[in-house]
Amino acid sequence: MSDLDDYGVPASIAAAWGRRDRPGYGPRPGLSLERIVATAVRVAAAEGLAAVSMVRLGKELGTSAMALYRYVAAKDELLDLMLDAGVGLPPEPPAGPEAGWRPGLERWSRAYLAALMAAPWMLQVPPAAPPITPNQIAWLEDCLAALSGTALGEREKLSVVMLLSGFVRSWAGTAVAAMQPPGERPPIDYGRALTVLATPDRFPAIAAAIAGGAIDDDATYDAEAEFAFGLTRVLDGIAALVDARHRSV
Repeated sequence: MSDLDDYGVPASIAAAWGRRDRPGYGPRPGLSLERIVATAVRVAAAEGLAAVSMVRLGKELGTSAMALYRYVAAKDELLDLMLDAGVGLPPEPPAGPEAGWRPGLERWSRAYLAALMAAPWMLQVPPAAPPITPNQIAWLEDCLAALSGTALGEREKLSVVMLLSGFVRSWAGTAVAAMQPPGERPPIDYGRALTVLATPDRFPAIAAAIAGGAIDDDATYDAEAEFAFGLTRVLDGIAALVDARHRSV
């Protein structure tokens, strides 16, 4: 038993925090929660999240699916633990105090993006309950700590975390999808096709974008510049809120 049982925390999550050493009954020698999670992450990294199942993990570990349920009671718990292993701990802040909240949030956002791009299978896990595993809580703490010197309310700080994580996750998903092979269908010359399909009389704004060179098949896509643009706009919005709260203090 764990002292977290009364709060609805699954035994496997309590074990990830070091609050429960062993499964409740009949552990198989050589099998551990860490091995199960590490194997699931390896399969997901090689073949995608859809390849991860209790049956598959049992085969990889030389045991039955039922034996795994002694360590992790449900697939959702396994996904939480996989995400925790995949994202790892946030990088250590730079030595010395950061110059305000904004550099801290930019550092956090770029580190989170790097973690997602390094393990894109994590993007296939649908966002669900609030984070409860150790590494994910460490990321939450890191982002909240960056905002500690502001006059934002605690609920507002949590909302900022949700806003930033949603932006980074969405951008990473788009970036990963853009890097996938086109499949059997040949790629579309998007800009040239739109010059025919999006005629100025019907889509004047799109036609203006094409005429201005914003939609150009021959232009080099600068992923870093696109991410920096979006992150700057998000941080500008947070800055407006931070300034407003400081003025009201």
